[in-house]
Amino acid sequence: MSTKTLSKQKKLADEDLLSRYLEDGDLSYLGELFQRHSEMVYYVCLRYFKETERSKDAVMHIFEELIDKVKKQEIKDFPRWLYVVSKNHSLMALRSNKNQKEIVTDNFVEFSVNLHPEENYQEKEEQLLQLERCLDTLIDKQKTSIKLFFIEQKCYKEVVELTGFSMNDVKSYIQNGKRNLKNCMERNGHE
Repeated sequence: MSTKTLSKQKKLADEDLLSRYLEDGDLSYLGELFQRHSEMVYYVCLRYFKETERSKDAVMHIFEELIDKVKKQEIKDFPRWLYVVSKNHSLMALRSNKNQKEIVTDNFVEFSVNLHPEENYQEKEEQLLQLERCLDTLIDKQKTSIKLFFIEQKCYKEVVELTGFSMNDVKSYIQNGKRNLKNCMERNGHE
């Protein structure tokens, strides 16, 4: 590919790069589009994995997934969509590493989320975004306890050690946090 073509790609809007990739399948368009947002993808992965090498590997895996994934969905806001894809990839990877234990929304609140990316993707995306917004509404002690217990799969004792909270407090923060998350999700139409 010529330098002139590369320079032209850099001037295209995200939507134009995406539509050109979808039209002719030229990976250079998708590569440029992904490159623009790869730092965000890395930091999303790092937030969940807390390991630089694993996060870098995840960035590459996510790009490979995009080659087909972008063809299967209508994408209105690529950065937002990519953020959700990155977050879901990280959560699924953590989940599979914990011997298939549930670490996503079903453990937080009792509403169903289909974890198969091909099915009801937009709905799942919205539920996960809403869950994240609801997590941010919790008091810090509840949010910390919930994240350690459900997302990082720590046992009560480990949560106590990491936070300095008493065992009773940790159990209370988790129970109350789950209830508050469920109420928040229901208020926002996700039961």
